[in-house]
Amino acid sequence: MKEKGRKVIATNRKARHNYTILDTYEAGIALVGTEVKSLREGKASLVDAFATVDNGEVWLRGLHIPEFSHGTWTNHSPRRVRKLLLHKSEIERLVGKSREGNQTLVPLSMYFTDGKVKVELALAKGKQDYDKRQDLARRTAEREVTREIGRRVKGMR
Repeated sequence: MKEKGRKVIATNRKARHNYTILDTYEAGIALVGTEVKSLREGKASLVDAFATVDNGEVWLRGLHIPEFSHGTWTNHSPRRVRKLLLHKSEIERLVGKSREGNQTLVPLSMYFTDGKVKVELALAKGKQDYDKRQDLARRTAEREVTREIGRRVKGMR
């Protein structure tokens, strides 16, 4: 899937369901050669991934990039901790906001931009079950309204 010069590798579809997105950041990611080759094949999973800030550096944990199929003894370990590349001011802003209250850093998607791998990182707050039900009910109601408007425009009712 391409959009505006981006080639999307993986998306975290559950993130928007389980979290309320407060702010988003684009970060580079430090990778080794076989990881990039595996990503070019479109293989990655953001399902259990999250980011932490340790000693002024942002680390992506739980990201699964499978071993490169044609790799040798130089292959990477699939679930290693990877460093995210952000400006110092962005890291300080993230530290300040995440300390305010129950907020976490969740990757929303990974993509190629001009040959470089980028991660869309979100500062998010976890949703409760009733929030998820309200969102589902709201989306269902909006879908019904647009369906009804479409029927009236076509003259079916």
